[in-house]
Amino acid sequence: MTPTPRLDLHADPIELTAALVDIPSVSHDEALIADAVEAALREQTIGFEVIRNGNAVLARTDLGLPSRVMLAGHLDTVPIADNVPSTRTLDPEQGELLHGCGTVDMKSGDAVFLHLAATTEELAHDLTLVFYDCEEIAAVHNGLGRIERELPQWLQADVAVLGEPSGGFIEAGCQGTLRVRLTTSGTRAHSARSWLGDNAIHKFGPLLARLADYQARSVDIDGCVYREGLSAVRIAGGVAGNVVPDAAEVDVNFRFAPDRTVDQAIEHVREVVDGLGLGFEVTDSSAGALPGLGAPAAAALIGAAGGQFRAKYGWTDVARFSALGIPAVNYGPGDPNLAHKRDEHVPTAQITEVTRVLRGYLSA
Repeated sequence: MTPTPRLDLHADPIELTAALVDIPSVSHDEALIADAVEAALREQTIGFEVIRNGNAVLARTDLGLPSRVMLAGHLDTVPIADNVPSTRTLDPEQGELLHGCGTVDMKSGDAVFLHLAATTEELAHDLTLVFYDCEEIAAVHNGLGRIERELPQWLQADVAVLGEPSGGFIEAGCQGTLRVRLTTSGTRAHSARSWLGDNAIHKFGPLLARLADYQARSVDIDGCVYREGLSAVRIAGGVAGNVVPDAAEVDVNFRFAPDRTVDQAIEHVREVVDGLGLGFEVTDSSAGALPGLGAPAAAALIGAAGGQFRAKYGWTDVARFSALGIPAVNYGPGDPNLAHKRDEHVPTAQITEVTRVLRGYLSA
């Protein structure tokens, strides 16, 4: 049996990030890192109630303060690509870099949260910590969803901070996402006598023209500008190199601003393809998240970060908090474009800066 690694929550969060990275925790295999996080929180924090739910660890204070801040981060990573244990290099422009699976997505964010829980004095807000499992795989396995079903009382807060990589910027809300499969049918024929057939692929010509000419909407919400996008992301059809195809399909992905509901997004895509005679099937959808930066607790966080914020492009678990009526932001070290890469790495200066900003916010 592998012994539980000891995490020092009072250590520099850079060192704590490296220690977390050095504990492999691919999705569905988070037990060891959850054991280590649970043990550290029980041993090294004061005034926190700590519980375990599967491979998720939760902790919270109950000081009777006027607001509650939730810090949430997932413990799992994508499969390791010869990038554990962690290593360090020096970059002439960025300074020290910490390399390894999860340095960006999102063990550096977890390290910041754990360190602050153990070292922040005189909290200005009650604090809830949620470290959960299985974020990197299908939503049905997501530990945050399980906690919402089994322990909903733990997901109550005035603002939630998700430690997803944001380059040290506060990224508010997130886009919604919708995938639709459009289909056509025709008549199969030998390609040498193509006039006897009806080419299903060719029928997508008008659709592709509409998508190419699509004018994406930009919408400003709480000072965050979300730009929508409607794109063909997959096309399939044909059975052989000498056969006119009698069936074809195109998958279209709509990334929509969080002022639209999923139903409104579906209706918009229907309007775009109206009159083309295509089969229409929704294959996946997730609502976006409004930034909610007008909420007092969220506004205070923006102030602590020096007013640096922007819209989040893409979907994250902040949408789950938004659905619960909790304003939520993404805020963590690391460039999100480096997440999941073999050369995943984070400038250690960003870990230090995010720690500084959040400490000021939590103790303001």
